[in-house]
Formats: sequence, structure tokens, C-alpha cells
Amino acid sequence: MIVSPSLLSADFGNLNRDLEMINNSEAQMLHIDIMDGVFVPNISFGFPVLEYVKKTCKKPLDVHLMIVEPQKFIKEVKDCGAEIMNVHYETCTHLHRVIQQIKAAGMKAGVTLNPATPVCVLRDIICELDLVLLMSVNPGFGGQKFIPHTLNKVRELRTLIKETGSNALIEVDGGVNDKTGAELRDAGADILVAGNYVFKAENPLEAIQSLYIL
Repeated sequence: MIVSPSLLSADFGNLNRDLEMINNSEAQMLHIDIMDGVFVPNISFGFPVLEYVKKTCKKPLDVHLMIVEPQKFIKEVKDCGAEIMNVHYETCTHLHRVIQQIKAAGMKAGVTLNPATPVCVLRDIICELDLVLLMSVNPGFGGQKFIPHTLNKVRELRTLIKETGSNALIEVDGGVNDKTGAELRDAGADILVAGNYVFKAENPLEAIQSLYIL
């Protein structure tokens, strides 16, 4: 299991402290949600923050673009040090081209599906992907309740990956804690994105560790 804490839930008044906590934790990646207030009903932060994070954080950056026309910002995401660029299926008319551009820029390519988007839409591109992110809440805000149907989507995606011979990893974001994390692991998830469960915990290091010993 890979744990990728979500920076969206960090304390931005003490960002350096929270990033150092991530550096000292067992987390293998840091998940960063960039929101535009158009595709999702919220605005998070932009590339200046991402540049600062990269200078401070020693973990690979897993950048999730919740924005329209993400292909316009591939260079900026790469220049900010991202190792993974994740785009929404729902925002990319020419998805295959966008995936090719992300890989040509030297990043791993991921595609995100909203809760109402079925797994089957990825059948023709799954072998091109490094990972698939399933949203287990509606994107835009942290602290939402886990959508149980996500477990079925994880199982469906795992089946699709096996059928096609894809090497894509399965990532899940939204409402992840020790209980839902265990259920997702059993369903076939590879990566857990956890926001409030980590950053709002009394002991964030222990919260991260708990997701590894489910």
C-alpha cells in the first residue's frame, strides 16, 4: 500500500511544519489538488505554492489538476517538480493526446474519474496510464464522507486492469481513514490519498502509519 497525504487539508499558516512532518513520515508521496473554481466549486492554490512545496518536500509530488483544459499547464506542472500529473477524464476531450503530452514531458500520467463516471470509459486507454484515481467523494472540498459505491468501482477497475494487462495503479481519494482504507485495500486499491485523517489527527505520523498496517 502507498499512502499519499493530501496537502489540501494541511495548515497553510504552518505549511513548513506540515511539510517537514511529511518528510519525516512513512508517506511515499504527497498529493496536491489544484482547483480552478470552474470545474470544481472551489479554488485551492497555484504554481507559486507548488514551487515552494517542491523546494521543501522530499517526497514525490502527485499533482491532481481539478481544472478545465489541464493540457495548457503541462509544462508548468513539470517545471514545479511533479512526478505524477493527474487529469480528469471529464475535462479532456482528447484524452489520449493529453496523456501522450504528459509522458513526453517526463511525468507519469494519471486519469481521474468522478463518482458518477464509470470505469468502462477507460478501456481503450488503460494500457497507456500509470495510474487511475477514483474520486470517492465529489471533488472540490476536503472532509467529505466516503461514497461506498467506490468499492465496487475499485473491483471493476482491478478486473479491467487484469483483462487488459495494464500496469496502472489504482488510487483513491476522499473520505479515506483506517476503516475505509482497509476496505479499499481489500477491494484492490494501491494508493490511498488521505487529507483530514492525517492533517487533523492528534498525531499525524501515527495516522499515516495506521494506513500501512491495515
